[in-house]
Amino acid sequence: MIEFLKESTFTVNEVITKAWMVTKRNYFSIATLCFLMFITSNASGLMAFFLKDVSKWLNILMAFIFILFYFTINLSLFRYIFHLLDDEEHDVSIVSTIPTRQQIIRFLVATVYFILCILGVYVIVMVIGLPFVYAGIDINRVTNVAVPVGLVAIFITWIRISFFPFFIIDRNLGPFASIKYSLATTKGNFTKIFMLLLVLGSFYMLCLFFGFIQWPIVAFFTNVLSSFIIIPLSSVALTIAYRKMMSEYKGEAEPDIIHNIV
Repeated sequence: MIEFLKESTFTVNEVITKAWMVTKRNYFSIATLCFLMFITSNASGLMAFFLKDVSKWLNILMAFIFILFYFTINLSLFRYIFHLLDDEEHDVSIVSTIPTRQQIIRFLVATVYFILCILGVYVIVMVIGLPFVYAGIDINRVTNVAVPVGLVAIFITWIRISFFPFFIIDRNLGPFASIKYSLATTKGNFTKIFMLLLVLGSFYMLCLFFGFIQWPIVAFFTNVLSSFIIIPLSSVALTIAYRKMMSEYKGEAEPDIIHNIV
């Protein structure tokens, strides 16, 4: 089992090591962008609380503005990390990493495609279960099988197409093309990506575990460590993982969906 783990995660180890080196050298700039995302996320919640009884449309407008601002900072973070990977010798200001209006629009449209893909996969799994219901099998039994299968299918789909922002920022691709390239480059890399996410999410799971066994102080410090160390490290690690998958990708023409599903 240990040998298999070494075989299947050698790229993960390399990604984590390089991500740690990049994060350590540029911690404050990366952490600043992550902190801005944290502030934006929490400020939107506070704004929604104070405006909930004022105006429904104003609440929706402010929510959209905060979401747009959050995504802009997120894309800026990825652009900044790309700069560190490509040309770390020369400094770059955070302002210069702000994505273009076209890239932001493409990201928003691609996000809609992303959500539709997730919902589509779940609907397909549910539809596949309908013949078993018509065959006379108890609907509760079918549901008990279809729902977990649907959730697993959603999780796999989420991992396979979640790299689309990198293609928009790095390759300036369109919304649908970025989804297709994400699907193509993650083909054969699902296990490595899953292991990478498992390693990066281990501190968060530890925080939940300590909270569950009612160790609030330990849970608090674990959460602080996760917020100030793991989140910046995760952003760098995922960007490096994208670069490594692209370096191994052999396709030239724009990939199709059918041949890259499995």
